[in-house]
Amino acid sequence: MPVEEFVAGWISGAVGLILGHPLDTVKVRLQTQNTYRGIVDCVIKTYRRESVLGFFKGMSFPIGSVAVVNSVLFGTYSNSLLLLSSTSHQARKTQPPNYGHIFVAGSIAGFVQAYCLAPFDLIKVRLQNQTEPRARPGVAPSQYRGPLHCARTILREEGPQGLFRGAWALVLRDTPTLGLYFLTYEGLSWWLTSDSKEPGSATMLVAGGFAGIISWTTATPLDVVKARMQMDGLKQREYRGLLDCMVSSARQEGPGVFFKGLTLNSARAFPVNAVTFFSYEHLLRLLS
Repeated sequence: MPVEEFVAGWISGAVGLILGHPLDTVKVRLQTQNTYRGIVDCVIKTYRRESVLGFFKGMSFPIGSVAVVNSVLFGTYSNSLLLLSSTSHQARKTQPPNYGHIFVAGSIAGFVQAYCLAPFDLIKVRLQNQTEPRARPGVAPSQYRGPLHCARTILREEGPQGLFRGAWALVLRDTPTLGLYFLTYEGLSWWLTSDSKEPGSATMLVAGGFAGIISWTTATPLDVVKARMQMDGLKQREYRGLLDCMVSSARQEGPGVFFKGLTLNSARAFPVNAVTFFSYEHLLRLLS
């Protein structure tokens, strides 16, 4: 199996994470805390209490782990598609795409990625939800001193299964939506590219951006459930499972609760995924 896809996915994932993490922090807080009146209120309060560094909470751990996770995503997708269609990445750029193969390969990649991502994403969400800065006079210290301390605390207090809290919601979120993600990118790339040439930089950016928006729009309801399940058990268990989380959230806050963070997900999705695919495609050309 070719390894170029894994290496390109590794680097492009880190680039996308750095670009999108501040908005991701605001999104996670809106989905899991009821102390903000909206996006602007969350941004202002975060900046006042924690300075600009508050928007980058939890990034140090994923900046390393996302390299592994994204390499798994792109590598699994490309190699699954290779097995399904016996067509290399470069050859696919000059042939009409088989949309069935693309969706299946993307869904397989989403499923595999979800289980690799689950513990890293849990730690990221827990750290992002710490709203007080460290070592501030008169304020109780944060529960977690960093990603490794967070992981040790979860293992001690919640057991090994605690690191996979919300994993099923993550699997249900990523399996179909990443199939749709790659389907949108490959379809738009083919449609925007004329004369069977390889897609240019503008095509990569546009197709990647719209792939991000469409996939995150469909993923947001389960993204809310996932984040709430990940925070459950921090102080006391509130939900008996994924279905109970969905029913309880809807009963307490109405159906609109499942679209919390949709605006931020969409705003973040275009630039992050445009840059991710742009980096991925160009890195593949350099490595091939």
